[in-house]
Amino acid sequence: MNLEQQIRQAMQQVAELSDCQLIEPIEANTLLLECGLDSLAYAMLVAQLEEELGFDPFTELAIDTYPSTFAEFLANYQKCADIQ
Repeated sequence: MNLEQQIRQAMQQVAELSDCQLIEPIEANTLLLECGLDSLAYAMLVAQLEEELGFDPFTELAIDTYPSTFAEFLANYQKCADIQ
């Protein structure tokens, strides 16, 4: 499973746990604020991904602003995975 698939799967799992409804399909330009996860679900998503992947790009890369689209979110994880 590639990184994008892992993130999508984690998003679905977190949505189910937090009783959120993800929009379908989530495209590269989908705004994160409009995909169906609330702020608690995003915190859960980042924590779950850190547990699964072994890194958190938001602390390791010192990212100043939170990504606004799915593509930006994925790019942060890909960039961090490349330096691991």
